[in-house]
Parts: sequence; structure tokens; C-alpha cells
Amino acid sequence: MIPLIFLSAFPAALIIAALNDLYEFKIPNWVSAVLFCAYFAAGLGLGAEPSSLLEGFLFACAALVVGFGLFAARILGGGDAKLLAAIAPWIGPAALAPFLVNMAVAGGAFAVALIAFRKAPALPVYAQAPWLLRLHQRPKDIPYAVAICAGGLLSFSQTPLFQLAFGG
Repeated sequence: MIPLIFLSAFPAALIIAALNDLYEFKIPNWVSAVLFCAYFAAGLGLGAEPSSLLEGFLFACAALVVGFGLFAARILGGGDAKLLAAIAPWIGPAALAPFLVNMAVAGGAFAVALIAFRKAPALPVYAQAPWLLRLHQRPKDIPYAVAICAGGLLSFSQTPLFQLAFGG
């Protein structure tokens, strides 16, 4: 039962990151830290092989290097880069392709919806929801954690720890 609670940290942290990015254009560092640490807690609790946990750690390191390269090129935000690194051990090499496809499709759909939203005039009701007004008025910013979250949630059943917990 306890390992499943740690396993549930993956979808919970992704949802928190997406909502926070949507509301504030920020992903708190604690979300990425909890996500990263929960991977090892869930892995140990589920009886994952040490080599599998090491592979996840190395995959996270590689994702962090790539993410910070994308951050330096101003393609991703720093929070997005850290979130991707924290997701990487959960995803693993086996679920990487579905994750990237799901994230890209979700990101494209979200970007199109956001462009349409921003082209429409701001409604007076936005004053009641400051986060909506910020979302409407920042034409170059996209809270990409929404797409990362969608890609992660859609790919969760293909991740190594999910497979270990529920078979597959």
C-alpha cells in the first residue's frame, strides 16, 4: 500500500506543476524535488532492481543536461527543464517515445488553444481571475508544464514503476 502512495506522487506532482505554471508561470522547485525523490521511494518500495534505479538516475542526469541546454537556448523555462529532469527517471527509456509524442501533441493543441484565447478580446470577467488575465496578456509565454503533465499522465501506464506495480 505505501509504495502505491509513492507511485501516486507522479500524477499528483504533475498536476500541481501544471496548475502552478498555468496560474503563476512558475513551477516550484519543491514539486520537482518531491517527484524525483518519490521515484526512488516508490522503486525501493516496489522492489525495483538497483540497476533500474541507477538507470533512472542517469536518465534524469541526461535529461537535466538536455533541459538546461534548451533553457540556455531560450526554448524552455528553467522550471520546465527541472520538471523534465524529475520526470525522466519515472519515464525511463522504454516510455520515452510515447511520452515525447504525447507531450508534443498536447503542447501543440494547448498552443493553438492559447493563441485563440489570446486573440480574443479580454473579457471583464478576467478581472475576477487574475491568473486568466496574466495568461491572456503574456503573448510570448506558454506554460509548457501543462503539456509536460499531459504527456506524463498519458504515458504513465507505460512507465517501468507502473509496470512493476501492476504488471504488464
